[in-house]
Amino acid sequence: MTNKTYVPKANEIERKCFVIDAANQVLGRLATRVATLLTGKDEPLYTPHLACGDQVVVINARNIRVTGHKAKDKVYDRYTGYPGGRRSATFEEVQAKKPEFIITEAVRQMLPKNRLRAKWLKRLRVYAGAQHRQLAQKPIPIVLG
Repeated sequence: MTNKTYVPKANEIERKCFVIDAANQVLGRLATRVATLLTGKDEPLYTPHLACGDQVVVINARNIRVTGHKAKDKVYDRYTGYPGGRRSATFEEVQAKKPEFIITEAVRQMLPKNRLRAKWLKRLRVYAGAQHRQLAQKPIPIVLG
């Protein structure tokens, strides 16, 4: 009996592709599920220093919902870099213009702030409608409760 821990190599990791329908899903609950899939924490070969997660495609981002009064109260801020360049928009305004940004930003903020975050986010694809371009990867549909 050996007491050695098996650590997989980067080329040994098999990645799958998942598709999640965001229609009528709560934003925070969807973002935590996507972040778990991206980091690979649900995999038996999870390794903290490797980007061993799967690719995730989120469709129908336009139909995401939030609980409570967040639709009017939640504010997305950004700064242009110039004096007086602070720009802010409410959830409803951002959902009308760029619904993909809402899910991407929620998932980005739930991922650990380390060097792997950019690699994980490259495997996230968010689409406003039901059509997506990852059909060749044969994505596995995930139904959220």
